[in-house]
Amino acid sequence: MSYIKAGQDVNGEEIKLHYTDQGQGKPVVLIHGWPQSHEAWTYQLGELPKHGLRVVAYTRRGFGNSSKPFEGYDYDTLADDLKAVLDTLDLQDVTLVGFSMGGGEVARYMSRHGGARVSKVAFVSAVTPYLLKTDDNPDGVDKSVFDDILKNIAKDRFDFLQTFGKQFYGEGPLSNPVSKAVLDWSFGMASLGSHQATVACGHAFAETDFRQDLATISVPALVIHGEDDKTVPIKNSGDRMGEYLKHATYITYDGAPHGLFITEKDKLNQDLVDFATTGTVRSGEES
Repeated sequence: MSYIKAGQDVNGEEIKLHYTDQGQGKPVVLIHGWPQSHEAWTYQLGELPKHGLRVVAYTRRGFGNSSKPFEGYDYDTLADDLKAVLDTLDLQDVTLVGFSMGGGEVARYMSRHGGARVSKVAFVSAVTPYLLKTDDNPDGVDKSVFDDILKNIAKDRFDFLQTFGKQFYGEGPLSNPVSKAVLDWSFGMASLGSHQATVACGHAFAETDFRQDLATISVPALVIHGEDDKTVPIKNSGDRMGEYLKHATYITYDGAPHGLFITEKDKLNQDLVDFATTGTVRSGEES
């Protein structure tokens, strides 16, 4: 396995991020969602390198085979971990792609580190601009929703992960967009995360305000969101991105759930290839 060093924990132990580096060409860095690992990008890792792209995907601290310190799950630290990836591999002219929670890392990195080494950004099913409903963010999600999530994790994290996985891919009584094998695979990934990281990152993506971070982004930007996303509802996220990232191209996937990197893999792969290689994508109309 390949690892990148991302500082030390409070006990002086090195924090190592598990990563994979595939293909040659312009670099694309994929940042996974909560509570999975970079293995979630399996279909993108299998396709994007065929199009003259170097694709790097890494696992956030606390998950998969990366180090699992007790602390360091705030977005400032996570953005610094992303910087360690870009600096260690000396990547330039990067297209950053953040899925779900990973969209927050993209936004915070761009403001905290001045967008160093990055030429394009993409937000896929992202938690940006700000999920939590507050007095100055009335279009957010009620705090009770996140409280229930954290309560269920504390009660039985593994049962929560199995139930969450079904919603993640849009599974229902009349809808079976993925196989049981995919659900099992996803559960296996998520179960490798530490309990502390799962809880702390839940707080981070729910409670972090990225509106000012987004306002600092001037490079070409792409926003992709599924219209039937029950995990990060489009009305609370994708539909609001234009308020803070006015120059972004916005594409919605008709009927798509949160985990569209699986359910809409061919469409997503093509959109990411087009964006990374030419900087242009099809119109922002529903697809």
